[in-house]
Order: sequence, then structure tokens, then C-alpha cells
Amino acid sequence: MVIIAEMNVLAVGVEDRVGEFNGLPVRLLNMAHGSDAIHFFKTDSIDSVVSHWNLADMPNGQFLKKLKAVKPDMPTIAIIEANNPQQEIEARMLGVSAVVNEDCGDEYFRQVMTSVLGLPNERAIETLYAVKEF
Repeated sequence: MVIIAEMNVLAVGVEDRVGEFNGLPVRLLNMAHGSDAIHFFKTDSIDSVVSHWNLADMPNGQFLKKLKAVKPDMPTIAIIEANNPQQEIEARMLGVSAVVNEDCGDEYFRQVMTSVLGLPNERAIETLYAVKEF
């Protein structure tokens, strides 16, 4: 099977999750800081964003707030601190496409990501069509 990158996905502050993008038809742009990520909007066509709510240089959702102010319809996933209802409320009120806890499982993260981005989840397809031998 040949997979062609169809989307440019900007991942900000989610270095520990980049492996979950393997096998997906995306071009991943991985940034550690929100200020660096902002520059990509000037030079690259970005289709969606996955960002941690608290970035070192832009805490309290500042990056996502700036993004949603200028691109309200862009598919976005906010990764929040585990058991932080205030961050979840703020992210949902901001209008992000999905909110996940930073300690969620890899498979759940990938399911949310593929759903929001409208991409096939190859792992789910492999599981669905697995053949059980007797």
C-alpha cells in the first residue's frame, strides 16, 4: 500500500507523541515552542494543529487562542494536563475540535487524531481485518 502525504499537520509541544503519526498520510511539522510554530503559518500551508495547552513560551493556551482567533475553522486538538477540568473547559470553549489528556493511551490518542483529521487509522483497519487461525 502506498500512502501519500495529504495534510500538513503542525504538532507543538507534543514531542512524546510524534510516534503516533507514523503510517498516517501526513507531513508532520514538529515544533517545541509556539513562537516557532507561528512562523510556519507564514511560510507553509498548515491543514491542522495538535498542540499542548501549556507551552513553555505560551502558557495557558495562548498559542491555541491566537490560532483560533485567526483560523477558527482549522481542525485542532488540544492536549491538556491530566485531571485539569479548568483547561478542558477553556479548550472546549475556545472551539478546538478535540481535547485529550496528556496521559491518555497511545491508541486512544491516535483514534482521536485520525477522527479529527478525517484520516484512516491503519492500526484499526489491521485489527478489523485480522484473520484468526484455528
